[in-house]
Amino acid sequence: MVIKKFVILLVLLLIYSSAFAQDTKSNSDSDNIIPIRAVAEIGFLGVLSHKVQFSNTGTNFNYKEQGGQDVLFPVSRLSIELDLNKRSTLIFLYQPLRLESQVLLENDLIVDDLTFARSTSVKLLYNFPFYRLSYLRELLASNEKFKLAVGGTLQIRNATISFESADGTQFRSNRDVGLVPALKIRSQAQLNKKLYLALEADGIYAPVSYLNGSDNEVVGAILDASLRTGIKIKDPVRAFLNLRYLGGGAVGTSDDNDGPGDGYVKNWLHFTTVSLGFVYEWN
Repeated sequence: MVIKKFVILLVLLLIYSSAFAQDTKSNSDSDNIIPIRAVAEIGFLGVLSHKVQFSNTGTNFNYKEQGGQDVLFPVSRLSIELDLNKRSTLIFLYQPLRLESQVLLENDLIVDDLTFARSTSVKLLYNFPFYRLSYLRELLASNEKFKLAVGGTLQIRNATISFESADGTQFRSNRDVGLVPALKIRSQAQLNKKLYLALEADGIYAPVSYLNGSDNEVVGAILDASLRTGIKIKDPVRAFLNLRYLGGGAVGTSDDNDGPGDGYVKNWLHFTTVSLGFVYEWN
């Protein structure tokens, strides 16, 4: 119910922004063009902490200490931004997130009532790409040196978490597609004609059982926060260095579990990324 209300609110904001843009007339045809920005990042991801558990009797598995996530992984991010008018911005983002490793187990690993024996090799896949549609409303449109915008985000998660023995005889997989609403904030300070500093965050902490009417105790959270410093290379190109924290997860029991296991899942992650990015803007 809350997710539906969030979607309705986001749609209403977009309708309002479109109407506002149509009411803002200009004698110049160029003023009616919607500016579009393409943003691309590439860098590496480091795991600060990452633990999962499937079923109450399952192992609370530490990916960083036991699952080969003690190295750096490549990461990239792509987004398109449309300025509907001076105050309203629409953003579509795609974030691939695929961590693969293979380890020799030091201890027995139990996943949904299946035991992977110690001293055996296991292939691990944590694939959690997401798609995100966001709306931002600028609060300081008349200020040229400092910008502050707030809004909302609707994220589609597309998760596949799997465990497979090296000989292929044992396998467990947990897959899920769902909608996650969140709040969004973005600020930017123009340090001089070329340099700028920006902060951006999407996040929410919510009792999912309360939101979806479930009788089971389920809690979920996400936080995607970044700090970047950028420089204008030459119009229309900018470059930036970005430091990002990406964290969240959920704990609780699913209502529609068909087995194996009892439907209990605990999944919490804390990642950091460092990336180099470029912005290209069409006016």
